[in-house]
Amino acid sequence: MTGAEIMAVVGFFVMLTGAGWRVWARVEAKVKVAEDKADKVGADLAAHRLHSAEIFATKTSQAEQTAQLLRAIEGVGNRIDGVHERLDRLYENPPQRRATRG
Repeated sequence: MTGAEIMAVVGFFVMLTGAGWRVWARVEAKVKVAEDKADKVGADLAAHRLHSAEIFATKTSQAEQTAQLLRAIEGVGNRIDGVHERLDRLYENPPQRRATRG
């Protein structure tokens, strides 16, 4: 092999190595951008969770909802008791049958 051929082979491998490093650098840059976006989304999600916990899931709001449910259940119970009393009155005084003449 002559010196020119050796230099051509070495130059070719240097070119391949440079191209590989350039591709690696571009891939790594895209991965860094994706990691930054993922970190931002994670931070936004944590902030939203905190906001939701502060606004929507407080102990006072849960107590209010529980009180509303208990009042609704109590109303249903009162209606059921009322139906029971109505049925009792219906059977205590059965309607009188009138005799028909035929």
